[in-house]
Amino acid sequence: MSDRRAPRQTSIGAGLMALALTLSAVLANPAQAADSAQPAQPTLQSLAELDGKAPSGRKLNVQDWKTAEGARVLFVEARELPMFDLRVTFAAGSSQDAGTQGLAALTNAMLNEGVKGKDVTAIAEGFEDLGADFSGGSYRDMAVASLRSLSASDKRTPALALFADVVGKPTFPEESLKRVKNQLLASFEYEKQNPARIAGKALSSKLYGSHPYGTPSEGTAESIPGITQAQLREFHAKAYAAGNAVIALVGDLSRSEAEAIAAQVSANLPKGPALPAPAQPSEPKASVQHIDFPSKQTHLMLAELGIDRKDPDWAALSMGNQIFGGGAFGTRLMSEVREKRGLTYGVYSSFTPMQVRGPFTIDLQTRAELSEGTLKLVQDLLGDYLKTGPTQKELDDAKRELAGSFPLSTASNASIVGQLGAIGFYNLPLTWLEDFMQQSQALTVEQVKAAMNKHLSADKLVIVTIGPKVPQKPLPPPTEKPADQPLGVPEH
Repeated sequence: MSDRRAPRQTSIGAGLMALALTLSAVLANPAQAADSAQPAQPTLQSLAELDGKAPSGRKLNVQDWKTAEGARVLFVEARELPMFDLRVTFAAGSSQDAGTQGLAALTNAMLNEGVKGKDVTAIAEGFEDLGADFSGGSYRDMAVASLRSLSASDKRTPALALFADVVGKPTFPEESLKRVKNQLLASFEYEKQNPARIAGKALSSKLYGSHPYGTPSEGTAESIPGITQAQLREFHAKAYAAGNAVIALVGDLSRSEAEAIAAQVSANLPKGPALPAPAQPSEPKASVQHIDFPSKQTHLMLAELGIDRKDPDWAALSMGNQIFGGGAFGTRLMSEVREKRGLTYGVYSSFTPMQVRGPFTIDLQTRAELSEGTLKLVQDLLGDYLKTGPTQKELDDAKRELAGSFPLSTASNASIVGQLGAIGFYNLPLTWLEDFMQQSQALTVEQVKAAMNKHLSADKLVIVTIGPKVPQKPLPPPTEKPADQPLGVPEH
């Protein structure tokens, strides 16, 4: 639904989306205190100093500029390790396919298949011999190409030269194109046995209709075979242009070295401007679709349009969703659906803000004979949550959890470069992480409730279910010890 396929690597980085690039990371205030309650007992001092409070976040000095060709650059100097991370983000996701489904995904998959004088094997060996990693990925909004390399000049220089050729001057060899197409076609056959993928595609189509977000980002069995080498070259020349790129750099580099790297990468890209974002989608009609599928469980997917990345309500919505179903145990959904009734292994909700309105989704699997009752329960839980809002305790707990999780968002150069790439791509303030944390910690119950009701309605849900048609049974009553334990690991 939200296209979270992980990027491939020649030696994979985190999924989009790490860019699961999901930007719910925030800044916590430093807090240290000595634990002197039991001085005679040996303690781990690093934990004692926290005294139950959130650890401090890594403060980032983000520098930004533009290259001569128009690429935006964001840079954080980090000297702790003798290496650097580079990520180039392009507005070259499937929303730019322009009617040729899978063109963006196939272009990105073909980047490291050949450059002048090197085939895919030579490229892979070139990065490996230098101790460098190359990765790429294609999503709804964006496509990315990343490099991790040692910062010493004898390793950095050849690694960057190879990266610049792979991203800026791919040859898209015909033999590789045939092989990658066959791999994609094989994956489509596999997906016919994956109910989650079938339901996800159906839900996207129902939610977005003819909008670019409504089509499969990886293409279809009908669209992929007809894509030509010429189309790949044309798409690359347009979508991988310097003016359509954001270059993020983090690591053991000086400002002058970072400028030189960005200039080298930018100069090797095609020349051209930024591509426009897709139009906002139209509001869909509420609907329910069932897909018959032979399995023991039924997969339930519920969605409605959410927000774009720049929406000022994002902090309140993120906090509201964290309480409703965005975390693990302790959320409204997990408590009522799994813990009190044993209806599912896991149930989750999420906002996916994108260039234009991304989806709000609820996702779970349950016993087929209880699927209709479970679906109504989830709908009622959303309606009740919108009506009552979170409790003060739920909000306080969510704030504390959010503050404590921030250090993970800036714990490594790879995580920082992902944050920078998203900040640059969505044109967010350089202080976005700090701003988000401050806004989140200042939220009131009333503000969270108002934001959730402004953007969501239990009456607007687009629903897709997939599973067998079987006689239904009534749901068990809620209890602290449900008779039926949650199902094991989901079937798919």
